[in-house]
Amino acid sequence: MNAHAPIVAPPADGSATAFTTTLVVPTMHCAGCMAKIERTLGALPGVVSARVNLTARQVAVAHDDGVSVPDLVTALAGVGFAAQPRIDLAEPVSAVRPLLAPLAVAAFACMNVMLLSVSVWSGADGPTRVLFHWLSAAIGVPAIVFAGRPFFVSAWGAVRRFSTNMDVPISIGVILATALSFYETLTGGAEAWFDGTLMLLLFLLSGRALDAMMRDRARAGVDALLRQAPGGALVVGADGAAQWISAADLTAGMVMRVAAGDRLAADGTITTGLSRFDQSLLTGESTPVAATTGSTVLAGTLNLENPVDVRVTASGADTSIAEIARLMAAAGQVRSRYVRIADRASRLYAPAVHTLAAAAFVGWLIAGAGVYHALVIAISVLIITCPCALGLAVPVAQVVATGALLRRGVLVKDGSALERLAEVDHALIDKTGTLTFGRPLPDPACLDRLDADAATVALSLASHSRHPLSQALVTALAARGLRTVALTDVVETPGQGVAGMREGVAVSIGRAGVGDGMASALTIAGRPVQIIRFADALRPDCAAALARLQALHITCAILSGDNAGAVDAVARTTGLPASAGASPADKLAAIAALQATGAKVLMVGDGLNDGPALAAANASIAPGSASDVGRQTADVVFTGDSLLALPRSVATARATMRVVRQNFVMAIGYNLLAVPLAMAGLVTPLVAAIAMSTSSLLVIANSLRLSRGAS
Repeated sequence: MNAHAPIVAPPADGSATAFTTTLVVPTMHCAGCMAKIERTLGALPGVVSARVNLTARQVAVAHDDGVSVPDLVTALAGVGFAAQPRIDLAEPVSAVRPLLAPLAVAAFACMNVMLLSVSVWSGADGPTRVLFHWLSAAIGVPAIVFAGRPFFVSAWGAVRRFSTNMDVPISIGVILATALSFYETLTGGAEAWFDGTLMLLLFLLSGRALDAMMRDRARAGVDALLRQAPGGALVVGADGAAQWISAADLTAGMVMRVAAGDRLAADGTITTGLSRFDQSLLTGESTPVAATTGSTVLAGTLNLENPVDVRVTASGADTSIAEIARLMAAAGQVRSRYVRIADRASRLYAPAVHTLAAAAFVGWLIAGAGVYHALVIAISVLIITCPCALGLAVPVAQVVATGALLRRGVLVKDGSALERLAEVDHALIDKTGTLTFGRPLPDPACLDRLDADAATVALSLASHSRHPLSQALVTALAARGLRTVALTDVVETPGQGVAGMREGVAVSIGRAGVGDGMASALTIAGRPVQIIRFADALRPDCAAALARLQALHITCAILSGDNAGAVDAVARTTGLPASAGASPADKLAAIAALQATGAKVLMVGDGLNDGPALAAANASIAPGSASDVGRQTADVVFTGDSLLALPRSVATARATMRVVRQNFVMAIGYNLLAVPLAMAGLVTPLVAAIAMSTSSLLVIANSLRLSRGAS
């Protein structure tokens, strides 16, 4: 994760009176607070001004270098306002930004030199042509030196180590073309290729900028998620005093007070309160999730309704959003088969191009051409054979695809996972925690039978208990928009339930009869007892997800360690063949048996016992609720509840591999066609620059089609 730093801006002019410090003041809430804060800070020696932003609960203080941040914090504490320097994540290094200035210079110079070249092509001759060539040189040479710097620096770094890379022949071609054009200008020759050289640089830089943009875009989802976690939280001490503590200083066991409209600065468990949280940043699902006492809530999620107290369980690098960042950082580090092919081709490129260019030069000399003409052909060969399209064929497609999946709540841990996922034809799916939620949920039909008053009483009683059934009931009823009502004389009896009084009427919720299975009984004096049954429900869209997997010609089966009765019930509902009571060794054996027949196996599981199977399968997927072992072992992790993430991942992986193959065909086909034409002397350096750059742009444009996927 990026380092944290307080926002303290130094003066732009080097003076001693223009430092700006931004403080977060979470307890201010009205115009009176604004005035008091501004007056207090403004009265400090060395403070030039203080301006409050009530909406953001921040104050920007302009001061000289004799005023420190602790001075400002202490002054506000003296009038009853806790404050801390605002904490921001460091700005991520953009891969695009260093290319923008060279790209702009190349574009500007190219347009102007092209205008001059059009006049020459239109028949300008004699002194006019010479003048236009000199004007082109005056514009082009400085622009080529500046715009070509990314390639020259890279090439020199390789040559200095007695090595080579793709930028070496590009740099040689650019330098030779520029030198030959300048020679033509000096001697009053008929042709100069400043226009072609600038166009080559323009298209090369455009291709690299687009590639870098796609990588920045894929990272932007994670960066935006990380930035949603606030810089700190209001922590309530054992004595009841509240103090603002920065996110970096939060530790497990602290109790955060999270107001409605605030985001959580750390993962934790609710100790007091009931609210709903927007988890769309983590899961991709926009539906708010209800949470009550005992529920787990995550850093970066937004508290929508009521204030809650949250006991910190994980902070900083241990939070869920930090884990997502680590998963995404691993993406692309493992090289797939296609990437290895492209890498080998790129390594062979430089010596092959140098050989072809030298052969073309020598061959044309032997054929009777002059040095000048042979050199022009050799330059064209150097330019037209640039393998940028081949180098971009795989990574751009993978980056675009993983970015599209990330926006839908699916995290791909490395690019090779897409290749392996695209090949699967069998899926073995665990039951508990994968096909199902792995926790008891109330039967919606039972909740539908409760009238509004009974449902409100059930919610109020259950909110006083930390029993798993009570917490599940609170979550389900709160999701329906219900609110608690006041109860008196509330008592929870372990093993029996919760009882109390509502407006003089005895109410209780607790254990149901033995014959009712996993259920709770809601009792309201004077009314019949109502039974609320619970079950480990299937995940949303389970049937649709399985149907889409079958449409993708993937044979699905249940492979679970649960008892036969529970597994058979889910098997009947889903229509899948099932194996129950499978140990980790049994799961490994089942995968090995399928692989022995040539099958490509996808394992979907969540538990500790699924870890070996996830590692042994050709590809693996785990839900975000999986154990640490499951999440670390799986190739893909989906953060939402819906099982549609499974067919979505496979479909996107297959689309990615189709695009990669198309990119290879375009890149290889281009070289098979272009190289013979260049060696035959049918291509000028200008045409070579256009052809080479167009091939790279076609590969990038083809890969961008994947951004519309992940549906």
